[in-house]
Amino acid sequence: MAGFVDLHIHSHFSSDGDYAPADLVRMARETGFSAISISDHDTTAGYPEAVEVAVGSGVEVVPSMEVTTLFAGREFHVLLPFLDWESPVIARIAERVSAGRLVEGRERVEKLRGLGLDLTWEEVAGPSGSAPPLGVKIAQILLDKPSSKNDPALGKYYEGTALQWAPYHFYRDYFMEGRPAFVTKRHMPILEVLDLAPGAGAVPVLAHPGAYFENATREDLTALKDRGLAGLEVHTSYHQPEQTAFYGRLAAEFDLVPTAGSDFHGRIKPHVRFGDIRDGGPEILDRLRERRRKS
Repeated sequence: MAGFVDLHIHSHFSSDGDYAPADLVRMARETGFSAISISDHDTTAGYPEAVEVAVGSGVEVVPSMEVTTLFAGREFHVLLPFLDWESPVIARIAERVSAGRLVEGRERVEKLRGLGLDLTWEEVAGPSGSAPPLGVKIAQILLDKPSSKNDPALGKYYEGTALQWAPYHFYRDYFMEGRPAFVTKRHMPILEVLDLAPGAGAVPVLAHPGAYFENATREDLTALKDRGLAGLEVHTSYHQPEQTAFYGRLAAEFDLVPTAGSDFHGRIKPHVRFGDIRDGGPEILDRLRERRRKS
């Protein structure tokens, strides 16, 4: 199988994604990708649709999910390619994480309302559909409201070309630890997810290890490899060239499969275009399948 491989793409089944699975398969075919994973946040709601729409397209869809976890006091994201989306294990993970996300979302909205910002839970929950509302999505919904444009407290988010980045700036200003609308994270421990993953046929991969909220170290990878981590997302929109080189060396040192994933969402990440990451080929899938057979 020739072509590029991207194992980290989001559909509209993530609360912050824009495109249907059929759109993503079409885009993959048009941009020369032979395989993608639709790795939505803490849900497999896009399956089996995502696999079915790919039949006859020349694009393989590898079932996956992105799980937000905690490790050493930091937020770590784990991809689960080759999962069985009908597995009770995956259902339990998704239900548990989604329940925590809903509590966090409600608490964030209440804190914003306490700060005098015009936002209700109904406005947030509606557009998010069945997906738990993530912090950046809450920010986007608030900033999209016409009334917000007249709020002096939010004026800086509409200045110049800042609007496309405004949800991220708002998140850092309001939702990060120490900020006025910070809430306690209720994510699963990463070690628990790593323990459960093989029971669902998944091959766990650590997403964007160099992201500012992760900054995975050699010591982190030592512990995670011992508990079943199989891959490391080396090529990602989060990494600068020096980070790509650093994590490439660590992947080789720990015998982790180096994977490629753009983390494409759509509007919420305007700097990440579909097809931007072209560093992965079919050998990634071959190596992950081999790890799956051995697990």
